[in-house]
Amino acid sequence: MTIKSRWIEFLYTLATGTKRGRTLLTPVGAVIFGLFITLFVVSALTFDKWLDLPKIIPMPINFYIAIPIFVAGVFITAWSIIYFLKSGGTPVPVNPPPKLVTTGPYAYTRNPMLTGIFIMLFGIGAMIGSLSLTFIFTPVFILVNKWELKKIEEPELIRRLGEEYIEYWTKTPMFIPIIKTLAKKNKR
Repeated sequence: MTIKSRWIEFLYTLATGTKRGRTLLTPVGAVIFGLFITLFVVSALTFDKWLDLPKIIPMPINFYIAIPIFVAGVFITAWSIIYFLKSGGTPVPVNPPPKLVTTGPYAYTRNPMLTGIFIMLFGIGAMIGSLSLTFIFTPVFILVNKWELKKIEEPELIRRLGEEYIEYWTKTPMFIPIIKTLAKKNKR
């Protein structure tokens, strides 16, 4: 058994385990993901300082650009979390909703919470004027999350939710709702 298949099995076991166990592990998963995001931001700031990179946007223009971007990311993330909570789960993969969520922001993208976090990171990068956070670390963060979703989370979702998830996966983009998808959803 490979490390990947063991990790998928581990997530599956946690996600289908007892409610008490999932509830106890939820804060741990949230803290780990929060630390992961913080690591990227701190690394970018360290990188900027180490290379003495210039600020990308002068003050106060940075705030006029960054605040709407950041607020949009917070809105999308919060909207997504609300739909998970309404469905009886959390955003943490060890304590997911018991059924597939395909309404609200999930009608447009499979991972709207991450889309919101990516947007927030771009907003933070613009706000603090970090060249590396905006153009290096956030794109790397997106790629790392895309890899993790494709290799770990999605195989676990297919195992747990079966055909229903496969059908959703084929019709709904991973992060960015494309115009074609939006047009289809608006016709319904």
